[in-house]
Amino acid sequence: MIVNELNYETQEMRAAFCDRLIELAQTHPNLVVMDADLMGAMGTKPFAAKYPERTVDCGIQEANMVGVAVGLSLEGKIPFAHTFGPFMSRRATDQIFISGAYSKANVKLIGSDPGITAKTNGGTHMPFEDMGIMRSIPEMTIIEPTDITMLKYVMGWMADHYGMQYMRLVRKECYKIYEDDTEFEIGKAVTVRDDADADVTIIASGFCVAQSIKAAQELERQGIRTRILDMFTWKPIDEEAIVSAARETGAIVTAENHNLTTGLGAAVSEVVVRNMPVPMELIGVNDQFGQVGSLDYLAEQYHMTVPDIVEAAKRAIARKNA
Repeated sequence: MIVNELNYETQEMRAAFCDRLIELAQTHPNLVVMDADLMGAMGTKPFAAKYPERTVDCGIQEANMVGVAVGLSLEGKIPFAHTFGPFMSRRATDQIFISGAYSKANVKLIGSDPGITAKTNGGTHMPFEDMGIMRSIPEMTIIEPTDITMLKYVMGWMADHYGMQYMRLVRKECYKIYEDDTEFEIGKAVTVRDDADADVTIIASGFCVAQSIKAAQELERQGIRTRILDMFTWKPIDEEAIVSAARETGAIVTAENHNLTTGLGAAVSEVVVRNMPVPMELIGVNDQFGQVGSLDYLAEQYHMTVPDIVEAAKRAIARKNA
């Protein structure tokens, strides 16, 4: 299920996203694709060329796009609506909440370039809060696919399951984590790495999964055993896996490409404090705005590097053993 060696995917995520939309359109005649003037950036022009009558570019009108998508869904269509993450979350929140979720609509919301993967687009285009916003909306399903294998599976699930769903999606390069035939269960974490005598559990998603795997390899060289959970579904979150990790390893580190105040660490903490309190350390953005930079530079600025995760794991274990 898990690849033996970390390497970058041979295809960009946006290309795989478009290819999967074309595949799904063949089996889902009501599927439509919508965008807010970013079809070139998201690589979905091949879909528009093949299915022009099932493509709607709403222009730079994100809130209006969501409203149109809701209307189409209530008429039986299956809209996949995309824009950059901050515009899908911050700018269209009211339409998503009232027109979409409150009205029990069926819209697949796609927010691209999550967190520091926005890179040189800078702070205005760098969503550190999108998952937190969506997590606060009742009955929303919230997903961050880790690689192309997971992306394809998740998109098929979204097309087949009615409801309001948000997927944050890297547009360009990412590491390949899963073998091509891997299947997943929405709402269930994937155990990426395990050891019966693990000293600590790292719970990560998205960009931070590969970082966590590298951190676990370094920890192993130092004699520290690690469990890694890919918590790709933030809502509904896998409470059972979190409680088991707390009980069996006694220390948890969360690693996310998101603001800590509303993110994965906060969601995991809610489960831990209610069920099995253990020492926790949180890796992520500490209540800051975004900025322009390369991925490596931004990972250092926001303390999401492999050494950051390694040191967080050591702190959690030290607190457990104190």
